[in-house]
Amino acid sequence: MAKRGKNYLQALEKIDRTRTYEPREAVTLVKETSFAKFDETVELHVRTTLDPRHADQQLRGTVVLPHGLGKSVSVLVFADGEAARLAEEAGADHVGTDQLVKKIEDGWLQFDVALATKEVMGKVSRLGRVLGPRGLMPNPRANTVVEGEDLPRAIRDAKQGRVEFRLDRTALVHVPIGKVSLSEDALLENLVNLVEALVRERPAGAKGQFVKTMTLTTTMGPGIKLDLPTTLSLSSAVAV
Repeated sequence: MAKRGKNYLQALEKIDRTRTYEPREAVTLVKETSFAKFDETVELHVRTTLDPRHADQQLRGTVVLPHGLGKSVSVLVFADGEAARLAEEAGADHVGTDQLVKKIEDGWLQFDVALATKEVMGKVSRLGRVLGPRGLMPNPRANTVVEGEDLPRAIRDAKQGRVEFRLDRTALVHVPIGKVSLSEDALLENLVNLVEALVRERPAGAKGQFVKTMTLTTTMGPGIKLDLPTTLSLSSAVAV
């Protein structure tokens, strides 16, 4: 087991490891236990009962966090012609096709979100090995491959704080919900929207309650286990 630092151990002392916390309590505690000198990211970690080997048990979706992630988001758009003009007018940070593809192939990755129009995906597809493992590859299921006229909305959502979530090979989901510097109310509202999205995207092959545990943590801090019934009741969608 890795040796923990003094600051981590002091933060851990504030958490009762034998209990679970209601969402607002957890949000308060996650801010109190943040000790890094930088503005840490608050993350939700979800353990599921899903089997990622089965196609009907995949969990994937997107959600726009109402208070964003607490940071500026750099948006890259693969587009040509009129779509490229719309993207530039909508505030995209980087717009183009061939030159951006070549730049990324050469190792440049200074952006947070990549969008693309359907027309240029033939060129963008060769970046799958580079962007895929980083969660940056445009994908219709993640609503990052869009029609040209939909680019302004997609760029606005990305700037506001649209995040993607998906099941990994260990049946876990890891999603940021904002920075520690956001208010407790803002973090809680972001959490509510994320929980609603997770419930809404319940896989067809899920049996019973597919969410096993939920944990809030910061980039450097200890995990805080959420009370599952209370947290899931935040959602106004169909119960898990």
